[in-house]
Amino acid sequence: MKMRWKVALFLAVFILDVLCMRAMYESYSKTKDTLFLPADAGGEARDDVKNQFSGSRQIALTFDDGPHSVYTSRLLDGLRQRGVHATFFLLGENVIGKEDIVKQMQEDGHLIGNHGYSHVQMSKESVNTACEQIEKNNEQIEKITGVRPQYLRPPYGAWTAELECTTNMTVVLWNKDPLDWKTQSSKKVVRNIIKHVEPGDVILMHDVYPTSVEAALEVIDILTKQGYTFVTVDELLID
Repeated sequence: MKMRWKVALFLAVFILDVLCMRAMYESYSKTKDTLFLPADAGGEARDDVKNQFSGSRQIALTFDDGPHSVYTSRLLDGLRQRGVHATFFLLGENVIGKEDIVKQMQEDGHLIGNHGYSHVQMSKESVNTACEQIEKNNEQIEKITGVRPQYLRPPYGAWTAELECTTNMTVVLWNKDPLDWKTQSSKKVVRNIIKHVEPGDVILMHDVYPTSVEAALEVIDILTKQGYTFVTVDELLID
């Protein structure tokens, strides 16, 4: 009797694990290619963006969590030398004291987006708190640049239909993550991107690590020779 109970318990645990893994996979499959979420679209994702650019060999490099007083400036110098534009999703608390860097981003023609004021998971916050995070950073960036951000990347990519703020912004996620924040190895980051890159990709990186900056510039050099061009995320939004 005890043996039957143990077998039944084992089978129950095994089935539960399988169901959990299936649910996780299905959830990932539905979101891995979600690049653009209009904030006023009731949570419906734009998953057709990559198809529009399957033959154009355009990709967008995006950088979260900056600006950094040293590494972002180094990245801007490298991008300027290569004539490349990127998209920066700024973290509000990191903007303080680095206003000149933000101004330089704008002058160089980069797209500046909102990454919230602090790095909190907005989907776990109340609607009011999440909207305050967004609005506070929007006002700060607009005060520096004179331009109100139109694009938002929530920390961790956590966004739900319930978080429909009055900011009327487009939520930008990504479909390629080379895990630069985790490996902090320029060689691994370059290898991950080059191995898996496709036209229309939105690549997630972070300009707060020296290895990420080094990797980004090397990726640009390699992919430019392969016929790729680099655009800002708004250039991928073509009706």
